[in-house]
Amino acid sequence: MIVVDIETSGVDPRKHSILSIGAIDFKQPENQFYEECYIFEGAEISLEALAINGFTENEIKNPKKKSLEEIIKLFIEWITPIENKILAGHNTFFDLEFLRHSFLRYNIDWKLGHRIIDLHSICFAHCLQKNIPIPIKNGRTDLNLDKILNYVGLPDEPKPHNALTGAKLEAEALARLIYKKNILKEFASFSIPEYL
Repeated sequence: MIVVDIETSGVDPRKHSILSIGAIDFKQPENQFYEECYIFEGAEISLEALAINGFTENEIKNPKKKSLEEIIKLFIEWITPIENKILAGHNTFFDLEFLRHSFLRYNIDWKLGHRIIDLHSICFAHCLQKNIPIPIKNGRTDLNLDKILNYVGLPDEPKPHNALTGAKLEAEALARLIYKKNILKEFASFSIPEYL
């Protein structure tokens, strides 16, 4: 599977643009992808989104960066040799929808399917299996990414968010939940909790 994380100029894939794509080949985690681009013409910008990902308006409008179409094509080139192309991550539906809309924008065939692996669901199931209380807020699950990372023995995601850093943390969390092991060297010093 491909653990993917993207940063965007907002939350609506029809109005906002991808700004960066980070991805990890889960089977071979040293195989990594990261690209940044400028926003597509007419894309809206949410200052709240930029506060989360740390990009500035000047950066995301810089024509010296690659275009969204270019990084989508580079992503396709990168994923082509990967056998299992199912997308995985934390907010995977969000990432999938932005990628799907970007493929459509440039008339590129969508071949990634619609099924995903969701880190939240896997952690939720693990808590149920181990009889560990699931954090609830306003009647809904409160297992955000930082809580999941802490649950598997990792630190909070650094701020501002970076797509490749997010993909690495999500891949490591998945490995710890599924296999009870470390897969990325930069996280080897963080102990895996015994309850995993």
